[in-house]
Amino acid sequence: MPRKIDVTVAAVTETGGKFLVVEERINHRLLFNQPAGHVEHGETLLAAVVREAREETAWHFEPEAFLGAYLWRHPTRVRPILRFAFTGAVRDHDACQPLDRGIVRTHWLSAEELRARAGQLRTPLVLRCVEDYLSGQRQPLESVAGLDRLSAIRVEAITLG
Repeated sequence: MPRKIDVTVAAVTETGGKFLVVEERINHRLLFNQPAGHVEHGETLLAAVVREAREETAWHFEPEAFLGAYLWRHPTRVRPILRFAFTGAVRDHDACQPLDRGIVRTHWLSAEELRARAGQLRTPLVLRCVEDYLSGQRQPLESVAGLDRLSAIRVEAITLG
């Protein structure tokens, strides 16, 4: 396992059979992805997914369940991606908010439309998350723990007695 790994989050939200995705420009190509991005230093996974969804789509994402953790190794890149995907609802769209750099526009696409664009997906994780969502895979948000330094010290004190 490499020493460095990219830890990312993704928001999977569906309304009326359509999934919110972003169309983004990556290396001069237009690709589709869930609202997703890197976890920033000191940020929890839940805070990161809410922030990324807002920055990339101008929607406020409310996480409801943990979909899964996905490890993907790109065939030509050294650093693998560890994605934590969450399901939830969106509200309060701000049509005036500029989207994050690289995001061209947002779309609501069905699973069939995403499958038809398999060659235009940023990673295989996009479709895997949709398939897992459609199969009913969900875990409680509490199954994803984030410990800050003080919490870790308290847990260690309790564990050690």
